[in-house]
Amino acid sequence: MTKLSKFIIVAALLALACSAYATSIPGSAAIISRVFNDDPFSTLVTTNTFPSLVEISDTCVPPAGWANLHTWRLSNDGISAADFMNLDGFAISADVRISGTANGEAGLQVTPWWSEADGRFNIRTPDGEVAVFGGRLPFYSFTGSNGKSYVAGTWVRLTIIYRTNVDMTEAHPATIEYIYNDGSPVSSGQLPFDMGNPGEDPPHGLWGILNPAHVGGYVQFNNMTGSAGLTLTGSWANVQVEDLGTVVPSEPTSWGDVKSLFR
Repeated sequence: MTKLSKFIIVAALLALACSAYATSIPGSAAIISRVFNDDPFSTLVTTNTFPSLVEISDTCVPPAGWANLHTWRLSNDGISAADFMNLDGFAISADVRISGTANGEAGLQVTPWWSEADGRFNIRTPDGEVAVFGGRLPFYSFTGSNGKSYVAGTWVRLTIIYRTNVDMTEAHPATIEYIYNDGSPVSSGQLPFDMGNPGEDPPHGLWGILNPAHVGGYVQFNNMTGSAGLTLTGSWANVQVEDLGTVVPSEPTSWGDVKSLFR
């Protein structure tokens, strides 16, 4: 084998290794309405000009039960949710607002594989609670820890940063960071994940968001029983998504295999 041939092979292997660390950034959003549908006759109006604006507005029409939950997801085709895997690092942020005449909750989501309703970075009216909970997400309260309270009709910026590593073990799990910015940004710091169910790995993985997760936002109209004619609107503007890379577990012999080409 000539030196030139060896160089080409090494370059190709290095390029392949580098490309394995890049995940595909979804270029659109898919609106998935009526995850909860306690008022099936409600009037739903949606706007989707992602990434500049996603907006979901729901008006209560009796008879109605407790809640309607509507979501949107990062998507590769504008129809279905894109899958985020346990080893895919990413960051998502958006300006978020709850408006209208009704009360409810909205925010960003990283949902677990078993539920499109869980995994919420949540702002809520009328009490203004700001907290992260559910699914695989480590709990954090911006109200309890930082004294933050959301005011209906105002814009706040929510950010989620998911970081992975090669080990993905109890000693070195994935971490997630939440940032709440109402003009005075505060961070949760990097919070570690606990272990998933070993009986479900494979295929779902451990020590992270698990396979597959979906990422996006949601709005939930609460107490629809007493809200005839009232409207709740969730808005997400200036959505930004960053690829932080896909971790590829190392193979101790792979570099030796490459070096063997020169022996």
